[in-house]
Amino acid sequence: MNERLNEYVLTLSCPDRPGIVAAVSGQLAECGANILESQQFGDRDTGTFFMRVQFSSAEEGEDGLRDRLGILGTDFAADWRLYPASARERVLIMVSKDGNCLNDLLYRQRSGLLDVDVVAVVSNHPDLRPLTQSYGIDYHHLPVAPGEKAKQEAEVLTLVEHYRADLVVLARYMQILSDDFCARLPGRVINIHHSFLPSFKGARPYHRAHARGVKLIGATAHYVTADLDEGPIIEQEVERVDHTLSPEALVAVGRDVERIALARAVQWHAEHRVLLNGVRTVVFR
Repeated sequence: MNERLNEYVLTLSCPDRPGIVAAVSGQLAECGANILESQQFGDRDTGTFFMRVQFSSAEEGEDGLRDRLGILGTDFAADWRLYPASARERVLIMVSKDGNCLNDLLYRQRSGLLDVDVVAVVSNHPDLRPLTQSYGIDYHHLPVAPGEKAKQEAEVLTLVEHYRADLVVLARYMQILSDDFCARLPGRVINIHHSFLPSFKGARPYHRAHARGVKLIGATAHYVTADLDEGPIIEQEVERVDHTLSPEALVAVGRDVERIALARAVQWHAEHRVLLNGVRTVVFR
C-alpha cells in the first residue's frame, strides 16, 4: 500500500505530432519517476494522439509533478490529467427493480474484485433497500412522480455532491435521464443495456428476440449522453445462443453478459483506462 501511495496515472490526448512520447518520458525521468506501464494510440482518422502512463515517483510529490507536466499543455496543446493510483473512485449506483447488476457490483467491491468505493444507491423504487443495506451502503428511494422528473434529478445531483461521487452507474435504471442531467455529468455516467438496439426497443426485448430466432445475446456499457443509448461505447460482451433456449433462458444469458460488461466498464473507468475520442472511446486495457 505504501508503494501505491507513490504511484500515479497520467492520461493525455492531443493533436498527433512527433516528440510526444519523448517529452512525456523526459519530464518523468527528470523527476526520478519509474514508468511501470505505458500505452499509446494515434487515431489517424482524427489526427489525435492518446496516452496512458502509470509510474512511481518517490522524489516528487503530486504538486511538483503537476508543475513539471504543465509543459505538455503548453507545448503540445494536450488535455492531460494526473491521478494518484491509490485514490479509489467514489461510485453512486442508480437502479430500479432489477438487482442483477447492482448485486454483482456490490459483491465485486466487497470481495476486492472491483477497486472502487460504492458510496450510495439511489432508486425510484424501494424494492432493493434490503439488498443494499445488507452491504452496509446507504439507500435512497427517490420516486419519479408524474411531472416531477426535474425535481427528482435535482435530488440525485444533490446526493452526487453530498457523497462526492466521481462516477454514477446506471445498473438497470429504467428511467430516461434529461439532457440537463447528462450535461451536468459529462463522461461521469455509465449505463448498461442489451445490444439488440436499435432493434427490439421497449419491454420484453428477449422475448421478441426469441421470436425472431436471434443467435447472439449481447450487452453494451457506454457513457451516457443526451442521445439515448448512443453514448461512447466502453465495453461490449456477447454470448452465442441457439434455437433450444427459451425466452427465459435468453434473459438469463442476457443478465450474465450485462454483469460482465458493466463490471469491466466500471473497473476500466476507475483505473483511468478510458479516454473519450469524440463519439467513441480509446480503452487501454
